Amino acid sequence: MYTASDNRYDTMYYNKTGKWGLRLPPVSLGLWQNFSYSDSFENMEKMCHTAFDLGVVYFDLANNYGDPYNGSAEENFGKILRRGLGEYRDELCISTKAGYDMWQGPYGCKHGSRKYLLSSLDQSLKRMGLDYVDIFYHHVYDPETPAEEIACALDQAVRQGKALYVGISNYNAEQTAEIKKIFDELKTPFIINQPSYSMMNRWIETDGLKEYSAENGIGLAVFSPLAQGLLTDKYLGGSGTSNRPWMKHKPDDVTMSKLVRLNEIAAARGQKLSQLAVSWVLRDGKITTVITGASRPEQIEENVQAAFRTDFTQEELDAIDAIVK
Repeated sequence: MYTASDNRYDTMYYNKTGKWGLRLPPVSLGLWQNFSYSDSFENMEKMCHTAFDLGVVYFDLANNYGDPYNGSAEENFGKILRRGLGEYRDELCISTKAGYDMWQGPYGCKHGSRKYLLSSLDQSLKRMGLDYVDIFYHHVYDPETPAEEIACALDQAVRQGKALYVGISNYNAEQTAEIKKIFDELKTPFIINQPSYSMMNRWIETDGLKEYSAENGIGLAVFSPLAQGLLTDKYLGGSGTSNRPWMKHKPDDVTMSKLVRLNEIAAARGQKLSQLAVSWVLRDGKITTVITGASRPEQIEENVQAAFRTDFTQEELDAIDAIVK
């Protein structure tokens, strides 16, 4: 049976989620990859234990995470909870999401209908063996479903006691503002948006979402800080490839040149490229938490270390901008 480290809160710090009282660690663990039935259960359990022992209390899931079928990541996490981590449920922030294709038929395809969202949440709770999640997200903006329907469904999840807070993911600034007005009218605890963000992907800056969230008390939990593996040392040897269909098999020469130069900045700071990427995302205090994936416990330790190195000089920031922009 798992027993958590007595020192898990000695060094970690926690950020407020926008204007709300919930505090999240600067680095969280996402279970998008490496938590399927095709992966080692021993390794995924060790990663969760390592994270919690380091003070990482936020675990981010979604209904469609997992392979060979949707939901297997939640099932595996439920098993990890039953094998000991669940003894610390009141110390954990657990989220799940719904919005992408999940099951057959008109009610399980990609959308945000009330029918889909509430049915999916019930399924997620059953897979994880939970009475509630801390945050329930609508996973992706749906232009075919009225914002009122989506907001009312998420609000109902809270009123039913199946979620403490709600969030949205992959919404831009305009879409966020639209649904926030409805949440405000309903007095729903809408606390967070989950967009992608990295040195190589700055759309939340150009779109205005980053500033809008800061000005309106909405937290930001950003994913893909490593640009889906690009901002790691995987490719620096020149032979890296990926078996992920959404990633290039190998960066082109221009991108490789950028990675080499960014790695030089990281090395000068005493960091790995992946750590530089995490530190950069957290640099200005406007990001609540960085959702990082991992394939082994050591990567979680490295990411946590990066959360304590957000002290960039202006020269470093200018050099990074010159490379990636």
